[in-house]
Amino acid sequence: EWPLSGPRSGPRSRLPEPGPTPFSRQADGRKVLRSSIREFLCSEAMFHLGIPTTRAGACVTSESTVMRDVFYDGNPKYEKCTVVLRIAPTFIRFGSFEIFKPPDEHTGRAGPSVGRDDIRVQLLDYVISSFYPEIQAAHTCDTDNIQRNAAFFREVTQRTARMVAEWQCVGFCHGVLNTDNMSIVGLTIDYGPFGFLDRYDPDHICNASDNAGRYTYSKQPQVCKWNLQKLAEALEPELPLALAEAILKEEFDTEFQRHYLQKMRKKLGLIRVEKEEDGTLVAKLLETMHLTGADFTNTFCVLSSFPADLSDSAEFLSRLTSQCASLEELRLAFRPQMDPRQLSMMLMLAQSNPQLFALIGTQANVTKELERVEHQSRLEQLSPSDLQRKNRDHWEAWLQEYRDRLDKEKEGVGDTAAWQAERVRVMRANNPKYVLRNYIAQKAIEAAENGDFSEVRRVLKLLESPYHSEEEATGPEAVARSTEEQSSYSNRPPLWAAELCVT
Repeated sequence: EWPLSGPRSGPRSRLPEPGPTPFSRQADGRKVLRSSIREFLCSEAMFHLGIPTTRAGACVTSESTVMRDVFYDGNPKYEKCTVVLRIAPTFIRFGSFEIFKPPDEHTGRAGPSVGRDDIRVQLLDYVISSFYPEIQAAHTCDTDNIQRNAAFFREVTQRTARMVAEWQCVGFCHGVLNTDNMSIVGLTIDYGPFGFLDRYDPDHICNASDNAGRYTYSKQPQVCKWNLQKLAEALEPELPLALAEAILKEEFDTEFQRHYLQKMRKKLGLIRVEKEEDGTLVAKLLETMHLTGADFTNTFCVLSSFPADLSDSAEFLSRLTSQCASLEELRLAFRPQMDPRQLSMMLMLAQSNPQLFALIGTQANVTKELERVEHQSRLEQLSPSDLQRKNRDHWEAWLQEYRDRLDKEKEGVGDTAAWQAERVRVMRANNPKYVLRNYIAQKAIEAAENGDFSEVRRVLKLLESPYHSEEEATGPEAVARSTEEQSSYSNRPPLWAAELCVT
């Protein structure tokens, strides 16, 4: 869909190409059932979590098949062709402006519309007038469009910062954050190899083909900022690069931190006063979650019922530590990824020829592997009771700081019961009980591939009310299901879920 054609208002829809096109890079342009279900479910899940996103209007499959090598391991299989109807105000991306890029200094490749400044002006005018009309209206009297374009870039920067802050607060990992997967209106777009955190790990990689770890969970804010830098470069000369870079430096980190901390305060029930130490409290919480392998979503859910009056503190601590990773789960997570002989050869190369070792770019991988080996060795020395004791110690230390912060929060409160009720209400409204974990999506996909779409419908219904109980979300039909099935989606994922691979 060429962005300058058609009506300028109302939502746009986009369908995958039905076959090879001049832009399909020799691929067939066909989407398959598993990826279609994942995008369909996740875009709706994100919407109901309150995160800016494209929507899913429909998902239609057929008996037509196409061959796909799912894991790029030489074992292709036939999969059903499927179409997802995606809905958004526009599907213009940061990358849409890179068609004007001059030749790359390393590859010599240039954008297909290099030198066509007239098209860039037309595209920029269209985007601002159609999707940022308030900015267009505020600058109608400008003699040039520099200030208008600067206001546009500032707004895109702020929207992107807020969007990625929302991702971080629910543990969402995008997986492929290149410039072509960044919406010009600040929406989450293109759900490929995404994932939600189970065990909290800031270095979690949801895309198994991201060998370098460019798009880890913790790097998402800076990757989005990098993409904004690329957008700034693509907008020149309509927006001078020095001005765009100044806006980016001034706005992104500030807006991200502001929105992130604001959201985290709500997730922790800090609703009355803001303290400078709140950022440190959040950082220590995440560190504790990392040390104990705590489940990201469920830990915040448990904290929503923290007894501020100190009643049942032992029972609460037991509930909290039940969300920590088991010894078996940790040993699986930190198992070596390299053959011992390969690691030994790489270490020998690092000593004998450090220049060559640096050139082949495996230093980060070897460092990670050594960390796994060391972690695995420590885990072998632990018993389940040792691990539980260490987890309790970590959480008791953080909970004491949290309790002290809540004491400051309720200073001067006349009606403590009303304050507590409001605190719990805010926490439950900001800590989802259900997210689209990979194993939940996989169960729905496997059923659908066998012709049963009832699980897809059930999961969709559940995700439409992520902050409610499962019984409220699914209705009376859930009563007929087994107790295990009814409670599974709000529990920590099964051990086999850690083996799922998304590329």
